[in-house]
Amino acid sequence: MAVVVVRRPVIAAVLTMIGGFFILLGGLLFAGFGLVLLQFFHVPTELFLVGIVVGLLTMLVAALMLLLPSAKSVFGIAAIVFAFVSLPFALGGFLVGFLLAIIGGIAAIVWKPLAIGVVSGPPSGGAPPWG
Repeated sequence: MAVVVVRRPVIAAVLTMIGGFFILLGGLLFAGFGLVLLQFFHVPTELFLVGIVVGLLTMLVAALMLLLPSAKSVFGIAAIVFAFVSLPFALGGFLVGFLLAIIGGIAAIVWKPLAIGVVSGPPSGGAPPWG
């Protein structure tokens, strides 16, 4: 049986990516609300675009978790920070994105490479085990 080594925090990256997508959707909704305020009340502000940027940055962090697994703790902390930043600016990705990004960030921090399917054979050299 071959040894399969999981070398990338795939689960953490997928959860963070889905959370970033929900944060991006919340940011788009918030930006649409900002456009309505601008159109009807003439209140210009760029703060409504921060949610979109936070969602994109969260998705970028998720991709970097897969590309640079050696820096997974830094990206996990960044995912958690972006999740908290998304609360006021992107409605937390309807709270689903917030929770998924938090769980993905924590999973990235605690992830360690894992060897699966390791089978120990007979000891090399010496007599066979039956005699």
